[in-house]
Amino acid sequence: MSRTVVVLGGSGFVGRALVARLLAQGERVRVLSRSADVRARVPTGAELLTGDVFDAEFLRKAFDGADAVINLVGILNERGDDGSGFHKVYVELAQTVIAAMQASGVRRLLQMSALHAGDGESHYLKARGEAETLVCASMLDWTLFRPSVIAGPGDGLFCRFAQLLRFAPGLPIGRADARFQPVWVGDVVDAFLCALEKSTTIGRSYDLVGPETMTLAEIVRLTAQTKGWTRFVVPLPDVFGRMQAEVGEHLPGKPISRDNWRSLQRDSTSDDNGLPQLGIVPTDVRGKLPDILGINA
Repeated sequence: MSRTVVVLGGSGFVGRALVARLLAQGERVRVLSRSADVRARVPTGAELLTGDVFDAEFLRKAFDGADAVINLVGILNERGDDGSGFHKVYVELAQTVIAAMQASGVRRLLQMSALHAGDGESHYLKARGEAETLVCASMLDWTLFRPSVIAGPGDGLFCRFAQLLRFAPGLPIGRADARFQPVWVGDVVDAFLCALEKSTTIGRSYDLVGPETMTLAEIVRLTAQTKGWTRFVVPLPDVFGRMQAEVGEHLPGKPISRDNWRSLQRDSTSDDNGLPQLGIVPTDVRGKLPDILGINA
């Protein structure tokens, strides 16, 4: 029997992959967006509802008759550096989603978070942590997912570095020894699908990480090697890394920001991988790099 699943952030990197899988399984999917312009990025077959996701009444109507809500909305940078942008997208939206679900009678919530949410001085991680606190106190049937950096075609990791390296002989990077466990986007999607099927995931949080730990420098080098480029990685001492973040804060697209720098002080790794707990074998991201970078396209 098919379900009606409402997805916030369904036109994004993870959202597109998840919506496509939900549709393939025969689920009815509603994708919420501020603009109809995202229609081209939403898989065919999904219903697109346009409106302000911060409007409780819009959400209440969008949730009407739904069996589950999935909140994937996220940003990695905000305008300025006072935490207000992250607070709006994570904390205020979580409050609105919870209130709208309670008003419409929908109980099942799958919430995207981030590894080490609530830890450190990063505005991003603090806001993620506050949102988690709200979800856990909501009395809804919630499940939280806390991935490390997510890798896949069009990602903001390997693909982003490929763009930066395309015409540069090398790349200076701060916190070059910061560690990550990149997780394959397909594994993240599988985790969400598994949670929809298993009531045993209600009230639980799952760290989602890949099988290999990589430093930031290794990620950059792997990107260049996979593209067949000879590029140099120049690790920066912290004093220059902070300066790079200060400059990046004001560049178009914010290639690195002050808050990114704060986040980099905490390794994005975990010893408690939720993927095996969900019956998912973590995918070797290294072996997926040709697909991620479009070499096999």
